[in-house]
Amino acid sequence: MYKILFLIQIFLLTQYSNLTAQTSADSPKQGKLTNIEAFPSKYISSRNIDVWVPDIPGYTGPYAVIYMQDGQKIFKNKQSEDGQEWGISETLSGLMQKNTIIPCMVVGIWNAGAYRVPEYFPQKAFENLPQQFKDLAAQFATARGIEGPGIQSDAYLKFLTEELKPYIDSLYPTLPDKSHTFIAGSSMGALLSIYAVCEYPEVFGGAACLSTHWPGLFSHDNNPIPEAIFDYMKKNLPKAGNHKLYFDYGTESLDALYEPYQKQMDKILKSKGYTSKDWVTKKFDGEGHNQMAWRKRLHIPMSFLLGG
Repeated sequence: MYKILFLIQIFLLTQYSNLTAQTSADSPKQGKLTNIEAFPSKYISSRNIDVWVPDIPGYTGPYAVIYMQDGQKIFKNKQSEDGQEWGISETLSGLMQKNTIIPCMVVGIWNAGAYRVPEYFPQKAFENLPQQFKDLAAQFATARGIEGPGIQSDAYLKFLTEELKPYIDSLYPTLPDKSHTFIAGSSMGALLSIYAVCEYPEVFGGAACLSTHWPGLFSHDNNPIPEAIFDYMKKNLPKAGNHKLYFDYGTESLDALYEPYQKQMDKILKSKGYTSKDWVTKKFDGEGHNQMAWRKRLHIPMSFLLGG
């Protein structure tokens, strides 16, 4: 029974962003988009990076930076011809025109397709799972032809902090300090984003976590993953008052699983001293697990993280 639930859940998750990299993207209506093909790394496989800089008359920087996971679906490109993209350039440009947020740029990191889940799953939480679940995950990965060292989120975060961020800060007029560096994602990308803040609180000043996939890889029943994640959060969430954390969830499709888990996370945040000044959780009735749902509410986390 476990194996059947595991297979179904992985199938649903990989449908979101199990994509093949494209070599170019269309220019957004606002700002300039630069595509970096096969950005190299000594920690993980190379991947495409999209860098968006806004067009603000008379302003050339410096910019706050948002690092976003699942970059294939952030901007309009050949991966999003069905209209399933975040529309982040439009959202951020509109917010900046109204002076709702500070000037910012976006770095969209394309995921690794079949290796998306191994790179996004919080590694230190995974290491605390019972061995039988580790073995099951390894068996499933092998069956799908995923060979490698297993969970790789720690290596992925080294890539972000030691390779990609220094490159971006050297090439663009950024504000490189923690208070102007943010990380964002949805589903497993959201799980990775809050993990990044816990592991590198001195690098990331906040995270936008949309439709966080707290169940990890399984369903509700007999699932040890949320407990392992929440145990990690209790021990490793940074001190309140120094970061901004945004969470949300819908009520349809995969999002229908999330409310009880998010309430557990909310209790942890409260116990750590987080208040409305540095933490927001929102529920969106009738919304599902897709880019169009996240696009409709993207202005909320961006205003929270980047507002004056």
